[in-house]
Amino acid sequence: MFPKIMKKIAARALFVSAAALSFVHSAWAILPIQQWTEPSGARVWLVESPGIPMVDVQVDFDAGSRRDPAAQAGLAQAAAAMASKGVAAGLGGAPALDENALGEAWADLGASFGAGADRDAFSYALRSLTDPALLERAVQLAGRQMGHPSYPQGIWQRERERWNAAIKEAQTRPGTIAAQAFADAVYGSHPYGQRAKAETLARIEAADLQAFHQRYLQACRARVAIVGAVTRAQAQSLVQTLLSQLPRPPEGQGCAELPPVPAVQPLAKAVDENIPFASAQAHVLIGQPGIVRRDPDFLALLVGNHILGGGGFTSRLTDEVREKRGLSYSVGSGFSPGLNAGAFVVGLQTRPDQAAQAVQVSKEVLQRFVEQGPTEAELRAAKDNLIGGFALRIDSNRKLLGNVVNIATNGLPLDYLEHWTDRVAALTVADIRAAFQRHLQPDRMVTVVVGAAAAGAAPAAAPAASAAGARP
Repeated sequence: MFPKIMKKIAARALFVSAAALSFVHSAWAILPIQQWTEPSGARVWLVESPGIPMVDVQVDFDAGSRRDPAAQAGLAQAAAAMASKGVAAGLGGAPALDENALGEAWADLGASFGAGADRDAFSYALRSLTDPALLERAVQLAGRQMGHPSYPQGIWQRERERWNAAIKEAQTRPGTIAAQAFADAVYGSHPYGQRAKAETLARIEAADLQAFHQRYLQACRARVAIVGAVTRAQAQSLVQTLLSQLPRPPEGQGCAELPPVPAVQPLAKAVDENIPFASAQAHVLIGQPGIVRRDPDFLALLVGNHILGGGGFTSRLTDEVREKRGLSYSVGSGFSPGLNAGAFVVGLQTRPDQAAQAVQVSKEVLQRFVEQGPTEAELRAAKDNLIGGFALRIDSNRKLLGNVVNIATNGLPLDYLEHWTDRVAALTVADIRAAFQRHLQPDRMVTVVVGAAAAGAAPAAAPAASAAGARP
């Protein structure tokens, strides 16, 4: 019989080998997505991918930071960070586990499990081999961790102090200052613009984490995406075990609807902010509220942005700002759509004395693109690149899982991936120009510049490295 340490090594070796196979597996016809609703109310999306003996599972809840009370910004992230810090005693005499015991338990299984929160979702992610004995134990442990987090107050105080220190350090960086000013101006009072601060974290206690868990992480609210070597019957059993210990509505009551999150409001006028900061590079952000992910113009904007600033060295912004004028090493643009309208942004860094010129050129490129759209040659090249690279979006279980989560979160059709390349191929110059004109207003954008030199001033010197360690 293997000693305990040999079991760990053997399990991890098999896990790594299987993970490596997932990246070289190339027989990706578009695998069908099955969808159903469990008796608990949880909705499930499954892709049976039998090629490797692994399964990836993601459980999402509409409990991201957009649900945080403004006075407790950071609540969802705090709950996610504390999900691995301890498990309370469970049914059947299962002992409580502290963070060290929990880490050891997952190491013994050679599996991974964790929690995270972004602006739209609170998520749990499980990856395990599908060996029946290992998978059963992994799912049972994940179910306990999801259903009975202990949220120890002392550990939360420790983590809060670390978080406050990280926030304080981040305020020394011009990129952080620029991002915060941009979010404040673009989103106003909308929750997408909220961020954790020392004062909001100070209002969060362990009891608040428990209340968050009880309200938002109910089984009836779960969206479960599964990709791997499991059948539908196995997936149903997995989901039932995984969600069995989550909070449920009071007896006789259904799953109450969560209140709607208000829409992001469009900008009424242009906003310009120039923030002094002693740095070697000026940080520039230009943008506005963009679109929700389910907007029918999403693909037209994706392809158009590839041409404008998302295609790296082949984009117009790179050509005009970097190649022709040498104003920035890199410049790009992008949309960040979500359940609410995420921002469209053009971003670059430049020498402080060149910031004004870089802003002017970037705005001119954007204005011209919105007015005229791409050329036929640009559109053809973008289509070739995006369609040619489509297989790389689904060439592993984990990437495929991300696409399934996207479909589940945004209510996209189950055959969305199957028709993706055809829909991209069908786009015309007129489609892209019309989409950009519907959604972007270059004359009503936020422009944030942090660290620009005053007229006639010399470029700022780079700040000295601190004794605590400089970032590369």
